[in-house]
Amino acid sequence: MVKKVERCLGEALAQAVMAAAKGNSQTSVPVAAVLWPDRDGAWTPGLVQLQQRLPDLFVVGAYDPEHRTGPAIWLKTAISGALPEVAPKGVPVIYLPGVSRAELRAIESCPRDLQPLAELQYRGVFWSQANAKDWTLSAFLSSKNGGLELDVAQDKATQEALRQALEAGVLLDRPVAELQGRQINGEWLHSLLAPNPTRDLLLWMNDADSARAQWAGVRWDVFSKRCKADFGFDPVADGLLVAAELLAKGKGKWAAVSELYRDSYTSFPKVYDLLLKVQPPQLGLFDELDQLAGYPQANEEREANLRYALAACDSMDSAQARAAIHKAEQAHGGRRGWLWRRMGQSPLAVALGHLSRLVELSTKLPSSSSPEQLAASYQQHGWQVDAAALDVLAAVQAKADVDAVSAALRSVYRPWLDAAAVRLQEAAKSVGGLPPLSPSSSGETEDGVCTVFVDGLRYDVAVRLKERLAELGKPALSVSWTSMPSVTASGKPWCSPVRDWVAGTKEDADFQPRVAADGKPLSAYNLRKLLAETGVQVLDKHESGDPQGRAWTESGDLDHYGHEHGIRLARDLDVQLNQVMERVEELIQAGWQRFRIVTDHGWLLLPGGLPKTELPMHQVETRWGRSAILKESAFGTSLTFGWDWCKEVQIAYAPGVSCFVAGTEYAHGGLSLQECLVPVITLDVVALASPTANVTIKAVTWRGLRCVVEVEPSMAGLAADIRTKPALASSSLAASVKTIQDGKASLAVADDENLGVAAVVVVLGPDGAVLQKSPTTVGG
Repeated sequence: MVKKVERCLGEALAQAVMAAAKGNSQTSVPVAAVLWPDRDGAWTPGLVQLQQRLPDLFVVGAYDPEHRTGPAIWLKTAISGALPEVAPKGVPVIYLPGVSRAELRAIESCPRDLQPLAELQYRGVFWSQANAKDWTLSAFLSSKNGGLELDVAQDKATQEALRQALEAGVLLDRPVAELQGRQINGEWLHSLLAPNPTRDLLLWMNDADSARAQWAGVRWDVFSKRCKADFGFDPVADGLLVAAELLAKGKGKWAAVSELYRDSYTSFPKVYDLLLKVQPPQLGLFDELDQLAGYPQANEEREANLRYALAACDSMDSAQARAAIHKAEQAHGGRRGWLWRRMGQSPLAVALGHLSRLVELSTKLPSSSSPEQLAASYQQHGWQVDAAALDVLAAVQAKADVDAVSAALRSVYRPWLDAAAVRLQEAAKSVGGLPPLSPSSSGETEDGVCTVFVDGLRYDVAVRLKERLAELGKPALSVSWTSMPSVTASGKPWCSPVRDWVAGTKEDADFQPRVAADGKPLSAYNLRKLLAETGVQVLDKHESGDPQGRAWTESGDLDHYGHEHGIRLARDLDVQLNQVMERVEELIQAGWQRFRIVTDHGWLLLPGGLPKTELPMHQVETRWGRSAILKESAFGTSLTFGWDWCKEVQIAYAPGVSCFVAGTEYAHGGLSLQECLVPVITLDVVALASPTANVTIKAVTWRGLRCVVEVEPSMAGLAADIRTKPALASSSLAASVKTIQDGKASLAVADDENLGVAAVVVVLGPDGAVLQKSPTTVGG
C-alpha cells in the first residue's frame, strides 16, 4: 500500500499561483504569464523556498540570471524563450516585490523600468485577491476565497511572527493538515522558530558570543522574545550573570532550565564557571540546605568546611572521631544529592558517606573465640568495614582531600582493625595456628576447570569481583585459610593444584618451599614445570589451551600495585579487576566453561602507615613487614607459630596490625582476617542466549534522557542499545551499550539534542545481532 503524502503549505501556495495560469477557460489563447505583485515585499523572505516550489518563477530585481532574477527588459526576453539557459518550461510566474497591481495597470504613470512588463497584464493574469489587493501570507492562509481558510490570529505579534517564520524557512514545509483545526498565532509560530527555548537558553549561557553570531537575525529576535515571555529575562539588558542567578535559584519557569541542566550538564560545560560567580544567599536559622543546591560556591565552601572537620579527627580518639563524623554527616550528607556531586565537585561529601557507613558497621567486631567462627563472622559483616574503607579512599584524589580523609579514617578504622586482628591471634594461639584446608577447598581440580590465580585478592575485593562475574555465569564464593605466613612464596603453592607435591625444610629461605620429589626450590620456573608434569596446562597471557583439560593461568596485579602505590590501590581497584575480567572472558570465548579463582593472601591497608613494633634484628634470620623467621637460638615471641610448610621453622608475627617496618601503608604476611582468610571463587558459565532466542521487550520507561529497558526472559549475554536505525550500531544514541542484568538495563542518551527524536530500543545477542526491537521517542 502506497502511503499518502500530505500536501505542505509551500505546495498549496504553488498550486494556488499556478491555478491562476489557467485563466479564463472560455478563451482559447493560453496566458503569457502570471504576474504576482507584492507592494510590501511580504513574500520576499521566503523567495528561495518559493523558487524551489515554482521552477518557472522569475523575480524583478538586480541582474542575477542564476536565480532567475533581473530587470524588466531582461525578464521580458527570458520568458519569451530567447535565452535557452533560463527559458521557462511552462507558464512563467513573475514576482514583483515592491510593485502594486495598481502601478502596472496605470501604464501612463508606470515606472519606466517596469514598462516592458506592463503589457503582460493584457496577455497574462494577476495572482491577486478577489478584491484586487496583493496577497499577503496572512491573507492567503485565512482567506475563504482563494486561500486555505485557516484560523490565523490578526494581532501584530502574529503578523510579525509569520514574517519571521517565512524568513527562517520553517513554515512552508509544514503539512496543511497540521495547520487545520488550530489557531495560528505568535506563540505557536515562535515554537517553530525556537522549538526548545529551554535548551537555547543554556546554549546561550554556555557561549553567548557564539550563540548570538549563529542566531543573527530572526533566530536571535525570536530567542530574545521567548526569553522575555517564557523566562521573564532579557538576554541583552540583563546579561549572563542575571541568567546565572536565575538558574541557580531554579524557581518558577527556570525550574525547567535547571532540570535540563542537571540532566545534560555535559552538553553545557561552561555554564558551571558562570554559576561559580553567583553568590549564594545566606540561610536563615530554619532554612533548608537544599535551597543552596544550585550554587557551586555553596558547595565549595562546605567542602572546605568538611575538609577542616575531617582533618581535625587526627587529634581525636575513636569515640570523639565517630561523633565528629556523625555530626559532619548531618551537615553535609544532603549535598550528595546535589548536581555537583555528579560533576565530581563534592569528593569529600562522597567520602563522608562511606566513612559514615564504616562508623556504623565497625561498632561490631568479628566475634567468637575460634578461628572458624571468627571467619564466619567476618563473612557475614566484617568484610563490609574493609570495603567501606576502600570506598572512602577511592572517593578522593587531591592531596588535601586525601590527607583529611586519611586522618578521619585512621581514627575510626585502625582501632577496629587492631581489635579484630587481636581476636584472631588469640584464637589461633588457643588452637596452635589456623585450621587446615577442608577437603572441599583443596587445590585439586577436575578436567575442564581452569584455575585463575590473582595475587593479593582480598575477601572484600573478591565480593566485588563476584558481582561482576555474574555477568558471565554463576559464581560462588567460599573461603579458606592461606598458609602461615600470608606471603606469596608460601601462599601461591598452597592454593595451587600441585600443593600435595610441595614440601618445606628448615633450610628453605624467605618462606619459599621446594618440590617434594627432587628438593629443588619452588621458584616460578619450577612451579610452572611441576604444574605441567602433573597434567596442568600453564597458560601465558592470551594463551587458551585445551578446555577439555586442566589449566593454570595468572591475572591481575593487585599485590604489586599495593606495594608500589599504597592507598592509591583503593582508587585503581577496578582497573586491576578489569584485567581479571578480560582474561576470564577471553578464556570463555576459547571454550572454557568452569573456573576456580584463587589467591595467596590478602592485605592490610591503612593511610599513614601501620603502627611500628620492635623485633631485635639479632633474633631473626629474615624479617618482613608483618612476620619474621626466628633464629634457632632466639626465644619465641608472644605470637610465634611454625611455618605451615615446615613446623620446625619458627615465625614471629607482629601483634595486632603493627608492622616491623615503619611507615608501611600496605602490608601482608601477618595474622589477621584480612591477610589470612582468602576467597575461592568458582564460576560456571551460563549458556548464552542463542542468535535465535525468543526475547520480548516488556517495558521501556523514560526519565529525562535515561531509559530503563525491561526484557523477558532474563538470560546471560544480552545487551540493550538505543538507535535510530535498528541494524546500524553506528546510529546509536546511547552513551554506551548496556548489559542486561536480571532482565533490566539502564541506558543514558549522550546528547540532549536528541530529546524528542524517534528511535528504536534494540536487544542484542552475544554476537551483536538484533534479537528484538521496540520503537520509542527519546525522553518518552
